[in-house]
Amino acid sequence: MTDIAADLKQRFATLPDKDIDVVILGAGVNGAGLFRDLAAQGINCLIVDKADFGSGTSAAPSRLIHGGLKYLETGEFGLVAQSTLERNLLLQNAPHCVEALPTFIPIFSWTRGIWAALRTLTGSTTAPRSRGAVLIKIGLALYDFFGSRNRVMPRHRFILKKRALKEMPYVTPDIVAGGIYYDAKISRPERLVYELVMDGLQANKNALAANFTTLTSSVEGRLSFSRADGTTFSVAPKLVVNAAGPWIDRVNDALGAPSRLIGGTKGSHILLDHPELVRGLNGHMIYFEADDGRICLVYSYLGLALVGSTDIPSDDPDNVRCEEPEIDYFLESVQSLLPGLRFGRDQVVYSYSGIRPLPASDASSPGLISRDHSAPVIEPQSDRPFAIVSLVGGKWTTFRGFAEEVADLVLQRLNRTRSQSTKHLAIGGGHDFPANSTARGEWVRAVAKRTGAAPGRIDQLLSRYGTTATAILDYPSAHTDAARLAGAPHYSALEIDWIVRQEFVIHLSDVVFRRTTLAIEGALTMQGLRDIGAIAAEALGWTEQRLAAEIEDVTAIMSKFHGRRLDDAAAHLFSEARTTAGPASG
Repeated sequence: MTDIAADLKQRFATLPDKDIDVVILGAGVNGAGLFRDLAAQGINCLIVDKADFGSGTSAAPSRLIHGGLKYLETGEFGLVAQSTLERNLLLQNAPHCVEALPTFIPIFSWTRGIWAALRTLTGSTTAPRSRGAVLIKIGLALYDFFGSRNRVMPRHRFILKKRALKEMPYVTPDIVAGGIYYDAKISRPERLVYELVMDGLQANKNALAANFTTLTSSVEGRLSFSRADGTTFSVAPKLVVNAAGPWIDRVNDALGAPSRLIGGTKGSHILLDHPELVRGLNGHMIYFEADDGRICLVYSYLGLALVGSTDIPSDDPDNVRCEEPEIDYFLESVQSLLPGLRFGRDQVVYSYSGIRPLPASDASSPGLISRDHSAPVIEPQSDRPFAIVSLVGGKWTTFRGFAEEVADLVLQRLNRTRSQSTKHLAIGGGHDFPANSTARGEWVRAVAKRTGAAPGRIDQLLSRYGTTATAILDYPSAHTDAARLAGAPHYSALEIDWIVRQEFVIHLSDVVFRRTTLAIEGALTMQGLRDIGAIAAEALGWTEQRLAAEIEDVTAIMSKFHGRRLDDAAAHLFSEARTTAGPASG
């Protein structure tokens, strides 16, 4: 039993003697962000999820931390202002997961789209098409203005065709100009959700968190739960927060408070093994309009090319996956934009999809549904003494600001006051992260001198885990950092042992899909999965039957939801792609 696990087990053992102020149902980024905020204010919180932390919609974004350039068209200036601020704050508070992303917009005309944009701005339900240079220039200037608070990145540039094709050589020569502005990307969103939960547990010794925990009943103000190990518990909270994302209405039904708050849309993405494309992007994202007018994007992610996304009405979050027509759509869209490159099904190494928990809407186009957030309250009734606050909508980038707004609402209802802000509070491995390249070099050298590990390896672990890297290197494990996984030599047995023992792992899928990026970066092979399984089985006391079932579960998930059948041949493909494209920051 690890120290962290033992501590949490003791907290649950003393649960009957504790007052639980707030129960948060759903441990995606919004729920986890709120949990951290409330715990930091001294509120006794319990957060539970029916699956793993960060395993639902929060694991299926475009992996961007962005201000929402397209929201300017619909007049959502407040959302853009908040999003750009939160983007800037995340670059500072989570530098191990979030980094700047220069973004290129190809422009195909000078004046198109102006009147359509004006109609949209004044309430038209038809999205503008073929945005021209004048419109894009105005939009980028506004974007710079809204992003001026806590600015950490350069302002936009506007370049003519000759310069644009020099900087982005594979883009179609049909363009007349290009715009370059700065947003950000998040390399490990699932880990960041986990770290938010951990920060909450560390902020308040009475805070509790449980993954793979199911709500079994809600009777006269008492909520009962069943955990993965078969144990049960119940609590009587003063207030409940429904942070279940696309499952919100189902959870409210289970709480005896039926609602119709969610009208979600499906967003799918694919990952391409395309070294030539990755090199040609030169560290940029291309944010472009597909032939049908929808916005698409492509950028380098851990040595692969990430392409997204769709926006399709859907209400089945348990079975959502990227379908064949969506893959065809992505390949056709990037082929049209980058005609000098080849795109084919053989390059797709991974796909994923999720349901955005958008508010119910009668908008004619999914793209016109607001990405803003709200927190409607269902007041108590005679048979339900607690109020229910539902977290509707929102986007990955604004989770901290959303959490702060809801935390203030909760504090007011509990007659408590805020003791600290999370605005400049580092997250997880972002604590004490080196502030610049000089400080980073000094940090790496100091750790290398103390541990004997190679500086390059320390820098890689710092990129992956932040300053938690030192705890991993210092961990007294029977496994060494020199022992590497089959097919994924950039991951070690020591890392996996640390993750399994220290990070509330219940299933093998937690490791490969969320605590690491092994699956999404195409590095997972059958032999590598067996290596990870053996380490997990040793650490968690799994039987041979349990281990076999866990391996089978991962292979089934990969095939059904991510379009890939695991085999050992993938190891060669992965290594070749890495060698050709250059090292990823994995």
